Order: sequence, then structure tokens, then C-alpha cells
Amino acid sequence: MIGEKEGAGVDYLAEERAGAQFDLHSMKLFLAGGQHAYDVSKRMADLVANDPVFAKEDRVRVPRKEHYKNSLRKAGHAWKTILEQGLTEEESMKLRAFIDEPTYSDLHWGMFIPALKGQATEEQQHKWLPKAYKMAIIGCYAQTELGHGSNVQGLETTATFDASTDEFVLHSPTLTSTKWWPGGLGKASTHALVYARLITDSQDYGVHAFIVQIRSLEDHTPLPNVTVGDIGVKFGNGGYNSMDNGLLRFDHVRIPRENMLMKLATVTKEGKYIRSNKPRQLGYGAMVFVRQGIVTDASIYLSRAVTIAVRYSAIRRQFGAKDDKPEVQVIDYRTQQYRLFPLLATVYAYRIVGFWMKWLYEDVTERLNNNDFSTLPEVHACTAGLKSMTTAITADGIEECRKLCGGHGYLCASGLPELYAVYVPACTYEGDNNILLLQVARFLLKTLAQAGSGTKPVGTAAYLGNIQHLTSVNCKVSRGEDWLNPSVMLEAFEARAARIAVGCGMRVAKAPDSESAFNELSPELVEAAQAHCQLIVVSKFIEQVQKDIPGEWVKQQLEVLCNLYALSLLTAHSGDFLATGYLTSRQVSLAKDQQKALFSAVRPNAVALVDAFDHTDNYLGSDLGRYDGDVYTHLYKNAWKDPLNESVVTEGYHDYLRPVLKQQLWGPASKL
Repeated sequence: MIGEKEGAGVDYLAEERAGAQFDLHSMKLFLAGGQHAYDVSKRMADLVANDPVFAKEDRVRVPRKEHYKNSLRKAGHAWKTILEQGLTEEESMKLRAFIDEPTYSDLHWGMFIPALKGQATEEQQHKWLPKAYKMAIIGCYAQTELGHGSNVQGLETTATFDASTDEFVLHSPTLTSTKWWPGGLGKASTHALVYARLITDSQDYGVHAFIVQIRSLEDHTPLPNVTVGDIGVKFGNGGYNSMDNGLLRFDHVRIPRENMLMKLATVTKEGKYIRSNKPRQLGYGAMVFVRQGIVTDASIYLSRAVTIAVRYSAIRRQFGAKDDKPEVQVIDYRTQQYRLFPLLATVYAYRIVGFWMKWLYEDVTERLNNNDFSTLPEVHACTAGLKSMTTAITADGIEECRKLCGGHGYLCASGLPELYAVYVPACTYEGDNNILLLQVARFLLKTLAQAGSGTKPVGTAAYLGNIQHLTSVNCKVSRGEDWLNPSVMLEAFEARAARIAVGCGMRVAKAPDSESAFNELSPELVEAAQAHCQLIVVSKFIEQVQKDIPGEWVKQQLEVLCNLYALSLLTAHSGDFLATGYLTSRQVSLAKDQQKALFSAVRPNAVALVDAFDHTDNYLGSDLGRYDGDVYTHLYKNAWKDPLNESVVTEGYHDYLRPVLKQQLWGPASKL
């Protein structure tokens, strides 16, 4: 009965936690990225959880207009809190993350400001950044159009230079040139970083970036000849509907020439276009920053779903009762473990690759500052591929976790439908995932061609310099335990990635028209890119677990998760490994047996491994994923909060239900 479960402070998962075989606090520090990062996260999470303004439990029940207004209130309160408490940039980012509600400030800080840093001259930065940092202006990133997204070079908005007034004229010449989707644009932003075709002296110089004021700083009304609004309700209940994704059109809007971002190219007063001697790839810095953040976010969002699914799977009992014993915990069923534990290992893998990508961003930034552009092609491919892979797997993983929670997972009270709805746009923003994988494939083909000419591949593509060995060697695994050898695992993923890439490269090279062949082979090229990206994550996980890691049995747990992650990929993609001739069916079978053994190793630590993510109940927002495991009490209480339960007899009974029940559908009192 419900009343029997309402004991305050009872931990229904205590027995699970007592069986953990590693030092939980040390694992928390590892996942946070160290003591400092852990302290900042904990402090900001507590600050949000204890502030009633940031409450979010009812947001799936309110109409979109009220939901958006509440998001403005939270964003304003967040900024007030940041100023009053003197929070650092790091603390401010964490605060906004724990508020857990998409809003205009996300794009202001996450896209508008980084783009200014990456593409504006020092003089322009001195003019615009102080205003942006104070939020005296609110910016958005207006690139995507109604008719074009990933194909940036196909954008139609024009910026035509008028030398007589020293101004650019922004214009939307077609319906499909309407800017469409930029977050923060619909209702909040005062300025937009607009990507438009630069036309001067009757010549089109392609897409460039311009700062355009779109709303008055006095009363927030749209400026003359600017049409701007919200694009409408998106997928899901709460989800991304707190964000004012917008539409924008220009009717010959004039801006000063200086509003063109001129770090990489300039236009003189006379209208002469001058390209900077600096490589255009300098703009990649902001892109790398955004994409490394997306990979880190993937691990965070997936960790929330996995936490909910693991805790609920340990609470939920179904079937198998014998001799008056309780039913079996769902988490003990192998079918549940096969679907759930690889996702748990994936969270750890993505967290580790996120740490590495943070280093990658710092490294490429330092190189760019020193005019070293040597690693840019690899960094571009790496960030594109990892963004694509991690977001796709995370979106699918959140949905899988929802299904792993059975019928209750479909309730908004589980936290999973809203989590999925708010995350899934990541698969398309900052580059459509398939388009990004094809960019990785082009990089692989180019790297192979260069390697054939004597240029040694570096970084994540270094294995392509070992083609002769990788395309001829066969796997030496003869026992299941052999798969626990890091060098054996690494070679398997290198051989698979190399062989798929070489196969594609040979077919493209033999074709009379390489572009037509590239299009025809695009499904295989996507597979080559995916194999390359999976290799990156496996290799970075292996590198990490070979280091000294503090905490009792923490390293051992990470080794188990590393092996589980790699073997789960290998068995899921066994067709690739078999088709390329590297593995035999016997070796795949041994991999599956070893994977099953690793499930048994994870099982006693599963709840503690998700506890290590250190998510507060407030942040999870899930009755199923509560820390104390008191699931059914809170599901029951939550049901009564629904507006439909405000009246015992529903509104509409007298007008629509009663006539049906009383057989009065055609009577004088019927409204049907």
C-alpha cells in the first residue's frame, strides 16, 4: 500500500549502494574533472535546487506562452544571481546548465560571443564584447534559413555594399531566404550575427558574417523593415519550447560597413573586397569550442537517462517469485543488462572523450595564436565526427532508457520524454549528423591519398600510416580473456576502420567521376566515418585507463567499463569486423561471452556507478530516478497534481458525457 511506503528518509536503494566495490567519492571527482570542478558543480547544483524561482516540476503542464514567460523569468533571475554573487564565468555556465531549461542566454553565451571572438577584429571585439558580456545587448546566431541549413554556401540572404553611403544593405530576396531556427531570435535578441552573401561591385564573394541590430534597445520593437517572430511549437511537452527559435526577414535594411566581421576579410570604403592573409580556418576555433561542448553535453544528458533507468531497474520487480520470495529485480534480467549496461559504459566513454576534446580545443587555440594551422584538418574532422556520433547515440540512448522503464517511462513524471525532446535537436544543430560524417569521410580519403604520397598521418588518423599491416593482419584472439588486452582491442578497431576506409578509397579512385562515386558510395563512406569515430573513443578510453587514477578500485571499474564499451561496439558491428576479414565468427562469439562476463562485473556496482554522476533529484526531475528509490509514492502524488484532477467531475461532463450516458444525443438538451 502507498501508506506503507511513505517513511521519510528511507533509502530503498541502500542495499544496492552497500554492495559497491569502489570508492564512490573518488569516482565522482574523476567524472567531474577534479576537485575544483566538482566543488563548483556541487555548489551551483545546490544553489539552483534551493531557489524556488528555478523550480521546474510543473513546466510540462503549462501552456507554451506561460512556459516561455517563465523561462524569461528564470534567465533574468539567473543573471541577477550571477551579478549579486559575483560568479565566475565557469560558475555562471554551471548555474545555467543546472537550471536545465533552454533559453535565449544559451545562444548568446554559447554561439554569439564565441563567434565574435573568432571572427571579429580586435577593434570590433572592443566595441561589441563589453556590451555582450554585460548583456546590454542580447545576441543570436542567424545562419540557417528556411531553404538551407547544412549547405552554408547555398544561403540566399544578401548583404550588398553601397559605396555612396558606406553601408551594407541586408535583404531577404526569397521566402526560402528567411532565417529560420536561430534560438533566442524569436522574441529576446536585440542583435543577430547574420550570415549573408557579400556582394560588392556586382560580384558575389560568398557567405560572410554581419552584426545586425534587429530590435530597439528602448522598447524592444523590431526595427524598420525587419520582420521577426517565433517559428512555433516544437516536439515534446516542455522540451525545447522554452526557447524562442525564430524567423527573420530583411527588406533592404542598412547597416554600417564596420558591422561586417572583418578578421578574415574586409571591404574598403570604395567597395574593394580584400581577403586577409590569415587562413579562413581561423574561424574554426569557435566551431571547435561549440562542438567539444556538445560532446560533453552528450555524456551529461545520457548520464541522466541512464541514472533514471538504472535506479528504476533496481527498484522495479517483475516475475520470478518463488517460495514467498520477492519478484526478481528487473536489473537482474540479462535482457535488461544487454540494453542498459552498454549505455552506462557509453556515458563514461563520452565523458572521457569530452575531457580529451577540451584539451584538443586548448591545443588548437594555442596553435592558431602561433599561426600553426597544421592540425586543423584533423581537428575539424574529429570534432565533426564526434559531434555526430555522440549526439545520435545519446538521442537513441535516452529513448532506449525510456523503453527500459516500461510503461512508467512514458509518463512525463519519469523525466525521460522531456529529456528526449530537449536533447534530440542536437542531432541537427551545428551540422546535420550525416553531413558531418561525410565531411569526416572526405578527410579520411584525403589522408589516405596523402599517406600514399609519403605524408605521414598524425593524431587520431595516425593509424592510417600503418595501412599495410592493418589490411593484412588477422586477429590472434583464441580465448575470451584475450579481448581484455588493450592492444588486441585497439588493433581490432584500427583494422576495421582502416579496411573500410581503404575499400571506399579504392572504389572512389577507380571511378571516372570521383564526385559521382562519392555520392553513390555515401552510405559506405558514412560507415567508414563511424568506424573512425568509434576508434577515437575506444582509443581515448584505453589511454585514460592506462594512467594512474586515484581511489580504491576506481581504475578497475573504469577498465571494466572500457572493455564493456569496446566489446559492445564490436558485437553490435560484428558484421563489419567479419566482412573486412579481420575476425572470425568464433572470435565474435568469444567477444559476446566476454561481454556477458563483464555484465556480471558491472551488476553489483551499477547503482553506485550512476551515483557517481552526482545528479541531484532536482536536476534529474524524475520520479523514477529518485536517489532514495521511493518511486511509487511520488508517482502517485504526482498524478494528483495534474489539472485534470482539480475537479472530481470533469468539465464537459454535462455537455458531452452525460448525453452519451443518458442516451440523449438527439434530445433538446444535447450539445453534440
